Amino acid sequence: MTEDYSIPPAGDISDNDRLLAALSYPIFLVAIVILIAEDMKNRPFMKYHAVQALAVNIALWLGVMVLSCLLGALSFFLGGICGLVPVLLWLFTLYWGYEAYQGKYFEIPWLTDFLKGQNWL
Repeated sequence: MTEDYSIPPAGDISDNDRLLAALSYPIFLVAIVILIAEDMKNRPFMKYHAVQALAVNIALWLGVMVLSCLLGALSFFLGGICGLVPVLLWLFTLYWGYEAYQGKYFEIPWLTDFLKGQNWL
């Protein structure tokens, strides 16, 4: 059985749900708190965004680490440019947080499909 997250139930998403879901993207510790707290992880909107935010932050962190090592080994100049990549990627998390605050369920192209395939969403 697959769940459709594209249309959330009307009136089921509170302001607190939207705020914590939004904060879980740029501040991954909020996502961890949501997944640990029983009353929060039982809220579908919060759980959806907490799992997705935690996964995207792990993926971005690993990608930045690999890219930094590869480019940093090539030259000092490319390593300096690679220092800007985490800042640019953090801007993506701010955008995703904004979308969550608007009360939307959205998909991050390859990541959300992977999370659904693992039955984490």
